[in-house]
Order: sequence, then structure tokens, then C-alpha cells
Amino acid sequence: MNPPTNNLKGAALMAAAAVFFATEVLFIRWMTLRGIPTEVQLASRAFGQLLWVMPTMLVSGIGVFRTKRAPMHVFRGMSSLICWGLYYYSFTRLDMATGTVLSFTNVMFTTMLAGVLLGERVDRWRWTGTIVGLVGVAVMLRPGAQIDWIGAAAAIGAAIAWCGITVTSRMLTTTETTKTVLAWVGLVTFSGVLPFAIHAWVPLNLGDMALMLLVAIICPGIIFLVTEALRAGEASAIAPFQYLRIVVVAVAGWVLYGEVPDLFGWIGAAIILGGAMVVTIAEARRK
Repeated sequence: MNPPTNNLKGAALMAAAAVFFATEVLFIRWMTLRGIPTEVQLASRAFGQLLWVMPTMLVSGIGVFRTKRAPMHVFRGMSSLICWGLYYYSFTRLDMATGTVLSFTNVMFTTMLAGVLLGERVDRWRWTGTIVGLVGVAVMLRPGAQIDWIGAAAAIGAAIAWCGITVTSRMLTTTETTKTVLAWVGLVTFSGVLPFAIHAWVPLNLGDMALMLLVAIICPGIIFLVTEALRAGEASAIAPFQYLRIVVVAVAGWVLYGEVPDLFGWIGAAIILGGAMVVTIAEARRK
């Protein structure tokens, strides 16, 4: 029997995940201002992923990595590494609200690829949300817009790389256990970023080390909160709560750093969020 649905609990957990997502953005900005290289920031996050799966790895031993689909696990891990690398880098060049909004375009790109790579039926609502979202991107990145194009390209690149995570995760979960997927992700991302982190390393004080350890411990918990939220409530009812993070990020960016996107930036952001919400709800109801 399926467990009873608790949409209130699911909404609370999804809202908590949104706050954690926003907190990660604040951590990125804080670490960047303190002169901590992006590569080192990524290494701390990847190390955190390993910490979260370490208990499972200690119990299961090397057997947790046993698989017949190692190349796909590596591809999924590299997609994760590229996604988070570009995501972190985008916030070194963009204001926090703009970078966060552009990250939501991942649902549009996933929709476009789902039919081709997964053979999924993409209904008119998902296509409508996708087209609307892309119009919002065009508004934000219009000619003459006061926006860093390199940062915007990094944010959109991260959203595209997220599709690799989504598509490969759907493929892997048909044959692999969650603990095997997570173990491979932790191994690939940490080993992949470690050489870059060593090359970019700068001397850090105890405060910086403590800050990175905090990131390592907290940020991987986002996936746990999202998973538990979807386990507790109906996806169509609770999925929209993930968009609360733009509110938290926008307010924090304004209060702490005086970051305020221009009028067209807000209009584009509203269009993107509207399209993303349409796709998210349509996807949730499809399931």
C-alpha cells in the first residue's frame, strides 16, 4: 500500500529545500567575496556529497559501486560536475536573482530533450511552458541589456547540463539502486574537481575552512529534502514551492548587496518563472 499523502508536510519540506538552495547561493557569494576560488568551493561541495553517502559506503563496502553501467554513471557524474561548476561560476558574474532565475530554465531544456532521448510524450502544456520560458530568456538577454553575457551563458550552460543529470538519472533508476547512483556521483564529482582545486588552491584561514565545511555538510541535504518532500506529498501540489527560493534570493541580494535587476530583468524573470511553473505542474500531474 502507498503511504498516506501529506501535502502540508511535503510543502514544508519543499519550502525548506528552497531556503537551502537560496542559502547555497549566499554561501557562493560569501566565499567568492572572501577570495575562495570557485574550484575550491566545488571541491568542498563534492566532498560533502561523499560525506553524505559515506555511511552507506562503509556498510556496503566496495559492492556499492558494482554495476554494469559504469559509463553512464561516469557521464551522470560529469554532468553533475559541469552543472555545478557553471552554476557556481555564474554567481561570480551575475547578481543572485538573475543567476537563480536563469537556473530555472533547466525544466525547459529537459522538456525539449525528454521526447527525443527518453521517448516521453510531451503534451501541449509542457511545450507551452517551455516556449513561454524561452521568451522570458529573450527578454532578460535582449540587446542592450545590462547583464554579463559570460555569466548568463554559464547559468544557461548549467541548466543544459542539468538535463544530463535528469535524463541519466531516469535511465539509471530503472536498473540501479539509489545508493549506487549517489556513490558514483560522489566519487566522480570529487575526483573530477580535485585536480582543479589543487591547482587553484590559495591559503585559507580557519574561518574559511569552517565555512567550506559548513557548505559541505549542508548543501547536499537539498536533494534529501526534495526527495522526502516528494515522498510525503503529491508532486503537483508541492513542486511549485521550490520557486520560493527566488523570493529569498532576491530579498537577500537587495538587503545584503543592493542588487536590484532592472525593469526588463524583472519582466523576463516573471515570464521564465511562469513558464517553469507550467512545465513543473504539467510534469508532476503526468506522473
